[in-house]
Amino acid sequence: MILGHGDDAFRFDRPIRANFSSNVYSHVDLSQLKEHLASHIDVIGNYPEPEPYRLEAALAKRLGIDASSVCVTAGATEAIYLIAMAFSGSRSAILQPTFSEYEDACNLHGHTVEETDFSRADLFWFCNPNNPDGYVMPKEAVISLIKAHPITIFVIDQSYGFFTREPLLSPAEALRYPNVLQLHSMTKRYAMPGLRLGYVTGDPELLDKLRAVRMPWSVNALAVEAGLYLAERPDTAPIDLDALLSEAQRLRDALNGIPDINVDPTQTHFMLCRMQKGRAALLKDWLACERGLLIRDASNFKELDEGCFRIAAQTPEENDMLVDAIREWQQLQQ
Repeated sequence: MILGHGDDAFRFDRPIRANFSSNVYSHVDLSQLKEHLASHIDVIGNYPEPEPYRLEAALAKRLGIDASSVCVTAGATEAIYLIAMAFSGSRSAILQPTFSEYEDACNLHGHTVEETDFSRADLFWFCNPNNPDGYVMPKEAVISLIKAHPITIFVIDQSYGFFTREPLLSPAEALRYPNVLQLHSMTKRYAMPGLRLGYVTGDPELLDKLRAVRMPWSVNALAVEAGLYLAERPDTAPIDLDALLSEAQRLRDALNGIPDINVDPTQTHFMLCRMQKGRAALLKDWLACERGLLIRDASNFKELDEGCFRIAAQTPEENDMLVDAIREWQQLQQ
């Protein structure tokens, strides 16, 4: 689904002052990375490696696993479609509500999609932490599921893994199980979604199936250069995660204090909000057009209704602007 995601500021004529619509924390200092890429801009004059071998090796070294267990992709979204293509015609179960691209990719490649029962599924897809509600499935529960269903391939999207303090299955731990594929996003952590950079970790035999259907040169040379830089310097663009999570809880408390709004518990920096009255689409348009604030209309997630929207915490000042603006909008509806 190309339309209906967050970060769609292009739809609005006025500038967006604060963007809550994407699950990216926008206030990281990318100056060092930008300087490095500017000094290596000549890489765009040559084809990148047909497959990003050097970056896969660099990431593997940082993760303490073998390079054959890493497959770099043009963002986690390419990984989703590669998996669906590599296992075309399978029976897939998807834990809902969640990122729509899992189902879109499965439908595109002829999967039979089960929405509730995964006991018969060839693949079981889930996001952890989950988008849009920030729920984290406990690590021991994940391991128990994997062990109990050794024939099912577990596709675990950990794109937001950096943004929680809850224990998650590490790539090295996941490699103990030959039926696990984990998705990772560098663009989420480093707030550079325009570069499209992610990777999959898992059993080499599973990854070989992805490589067999991957388009040559799918990861561009500038993204590879960024990945190599960040693999060697993972602390680039630091985020005070404890402060961000604390601020997210403050924002959630403030929104829960607004009449007719309930915010689901979250274990990360983004959250799912539910209005008892009104449509999220109308709130979104008003916030963007009148106040320059962008939220994510979440009504197009399966199992969610027209009153649902998603936001990701930003700075305290921006978060306060959002809360005040939502209060104002509600008063205008009375």
